[in-house]
Amino acid sequence: MAMAMSDSGASRLRRQLESGSFEARLYVKQLSQQSDGDRDLQEHRQRIQALAEETAQNLKRNVYQNYRQFIETAREISYLESEMYQLSHLLTEQKSNLESIPLTLLPAAAAAAAGAATASGGEEGGGSAGGRDHLRGQAGFFPSPGGASRDSSGPGEEGKQRTLTTLLEKVEGCRHLLETPGQYLVYNGDLVEYEADHMAQLQRVHGFLMNDCLLVATWLPQRRGMYRYDALYPLDGLAVVNVKDNPPMKDMFKLLMFPESRIFQAENAKIKREWLEVLEETKRALSEKRRREQEEAAAPRGPPQVTSKASNPFEDEDDDEPAVPEAEEEKVDLSMEWIQELPEDLDVCIAQRDFEGAVDLLDKLNQYLEDKPSPPAVKELRARVDERVRQLTEVLVFELSPDRSLRGGPKATRRAVSQLIRLGQCTKACELFLRNRAAAVHTAIRQLRIEGATLLYIHKLCHVFFTSLLETAREFEADFAGTDGGCYSAFVVWARSALGTFAAAFSKQVFDSKESLSTAAECVKVAKEHCQQLGDIGLDLTFIIHTLLVKDIQGALHSYKEIIIEATKHRNSEEMWRRMNLMTPEALGKLKEEMKSCGVRNFEQYTGDDCWVNLSYTVVAFTKQTMGFLEEALKLYFPELHMVLLESLVEIILVAVQHVDYSLRCEQDPEKKNFIRQNASFLYETVLPVVEKRFEEGVGKPAKQLQDLRNASRLIRVNPESTTSVV
Repeated sequence: MAMAMSDSGASRLRRQLESGSFEARLYVKQLSQQSDGDRDLQEHRQRIQALAEETAQNLKRNVYQNYRQFIETAREISYLESEMYQLSHLLTEQKSNLESIPLTLLPAAAAAAAGAATASGGEEGGGSAGGRDHLRGQAGFFPSPGGASRDSSGPGEEGKQRTLTTLLEKVEGCRHLLETPGQYLVYNGDLVEYEADHMAQLQRVHGFLMNDCLLVATWLPQRRGMYRYDALYPLDGLAVVNVKDNPPMKDMFKLLMFPESRIFQAENAKIKREWLEVLEETKRALSEKRRREQEEAAAPRGPPQVTSKASNPFEDEDDDEPAVPEAEEEKVDLSMEWIQELPEDLDVCIAQRDFEGAVDLLDKLNQYLEDKPSPPAVKELRARVDERVRQLTEVLVFELSPDRSLRGGPKATRRAVSQLIRLGQCTKACELFLRNRAAAVHTAIRQLRIEGATLLYIHKLCHVFFTSLLETAREFEADFAGTDGGCYSAFVVWARSALGTFAAAFSKQVFDSKESLSTAAECVKVAKEHCQQLGDIGLDLTFIIHTLLVKDIQGALHSYKEIIIEATKHRNSEEMWRRMNLMTPEALGKLKEEMKSCGVRNFEQYTGDDCWVNLSYTVVAFTKQTMGFLEEALKLYFPELHMVLLESLVEIILVAVQHVDYSLRCEQDPEKKNFIRQNASFLYETVLPVVEKRFEEGVGKPAKQLQDLRNASRLIRVNPESTTSVV
């Protein structure tokens, strides 16, 4: 029901747009008033766009369907024009002959003229081909003055080949043509090429028409009488169209070689007519020759004569297997209509972008010719088909090129990829598919807007990248499921490269901008979570993410470690070893919650009356800062960072422990000395065990260095003359 309503709505919209009284401005104004919001306008826009695409496809299909009919019609018009010209010429000659006859012979001559006119009219009515043969038989082939000539060598193939060799020796870059057996020159002459769109003169050329192809060569101005090879067109793929005179553009004809065309101008109308006639004659002769060859190849042969064993004294007497006649091996029927029309059908499929239909035709031909011999007719057919296969491959390759639109996601490439795989181009399909997706990923990342909040940008970046990677992996698995494993290894290499692009954008936004360690840890955590989603399809790239980010994470840990050490040393230099007075119960309660979140459960025993805390401000600040560093570092942790994190913790703890130990040695006031011992006890018996336990929970194994640091009775050697300690 919904589809029927949609079809009726599309038909109504089409009628409304096609009406003669349609005004775009009024239509848009009315539509804006009737729509409920942006969604209605978007849906209507999509319907109009779909209708435009459908109209474009129908127009393209109609153009290609009428393409050959247009060529044939133009060709017949050219035939009729030439025949009418020759008929007018003959009648003029007959009139002049009649006027020169004496009056006494007028009755007999008039009767003869009437008979000739009747015969000419009958042949014209019998068909254009018969009329052309009759006129050509009476008038002969026009001699070519100046720049055009027809082959005048003897009928022997050797004479024709010698003439072709002599002429082609004047053309640079076409020596390979001389190696084609049975090829000879039919006609040649000078032409001027014009641009098809603006009819501007391009260059002077010389055309060499052989019995199976047309060679176009350009003039070499600095070398008189010499040419340079420009193009070679097989006659079976060439269409000739007469161009109507439109002064000053006259004596022109067009050559159509799908999908291109070229326009040439002859020296005069006579030479133009000769070119048109001889091109059609040669094409017709070539078509007839190939038809006869195919019929001969398909015709049944008589039983071959087998040489008796008695007449061959060198034959092995024990060999009783009968020899397979060579004539029977070369028997392949190519006279079927679908085989005859296969090259043209492939051209139509390629022009209409019916890639599936083209590959279906190729599969049908390959199945038919499978296990069959390859006589010359089959080889010739395969050569013509291979040229279409090359054209089809080029079109499919262009469909997958990054220059095309990257919208539609990976599924938009499925059509071209599947047809390339069917053509046996699996490796090329894999390479182009992955190159297309790499360009799409790069474009999607580049189009992301850099938000003010780094974490928000990283969320968008991870969503865009890993969603695209996941869709690409699923589409790759669907397209290349039946291929060898080499394509899958290529996909893994591509995924590694794509992750490099992602890591570069990630590091630039997170680490190069000197974000805090907590922000960096949250961003890395988000990236890991998205990367783990690829495990649903059996693709684990977490280790690659670690490898690509390890250097930046090490730098961030080292930088934050240095910040903590500098802050601790600064507080140590101003240490007065006094108890903390938080002034309000709310501040004390907040500190208790902070220490509890750091893992210090017995902080109550270090609080005194009112709002006093029996610890130094330096030790409390150090505890909060160290536990915060450990928590954020564990979010960044993976095995490659184990020693980096452990060494950073040891360096940070040593700064505080050395300061407490040095103060305990140097302090002379008994009351302050007891307070320092209380702070040292808090560090050794509370803070360090909490650090060890949290590290073991986050990493999965204990840290011997932290245990040794806590258990050592004298960790450092003190320089009495300095306020700093030495390890």
